Amino acid sequence: MGHPSFVADSGQMRCLILACGNTLREDDGIGPLLAQWAEERWRDDARVRVICDHQWTPEMVEDVASAESVVFIDCATDCEAGLVRTMTVAPAGDATKLGTHHLDAAQLLALSKQLYGRMPQRSLLLTVGAGSLELREGLSETVQKALPEGQRILEESVQRLFGQVSERNRPT
Repeated sequence: MGHPSFVADSGQMRCLILACGNTLREDDGIGPLLAQWAEERWRDDARVRVICDHQWTPEMVEDVASAESVVFIDCATDCEAGLVRTMTVAPAGDATKLGTHHLDAAQLLALSKQLYGRMPQRSLLLTVGAGSLELREGLSETVQKALPEGQRILEESVQRLFGQVSERNRPT
């Protein structure tokens, strides 16, 4: 995935889709596949930027800080295979205990707040339960079947984020 710049003017809502995963580790590839779909889906929408890498790193904090909303995408190992979930994300409580190479969504938000004094107004984590993280390309059958639901939920989440932030910014 490329790292194009936000082109949106200050009047437009900006959404960062930040995915991670490894396509060589079976179901861990769900993040990159959803990111690829999102890049195509919002290709002509300057309000959306998609970034994907093997893991989330401190170098991504500036992008997180400059976004009005963010959707983090990853696989999950703490639920049944193919289960698609979204949850709001709050910044981690103690930014001094962060790792230097790999961060989670809450840690990225904490660093955004600590280093830039700001963070997205809305933050969501979209996960898909992994059935296998074996060293092979392609998704397991269960996670492959969940891909359309992941796309639908990502679409709905981005649209909801656009609406929520826009409504909050309207004069009363």
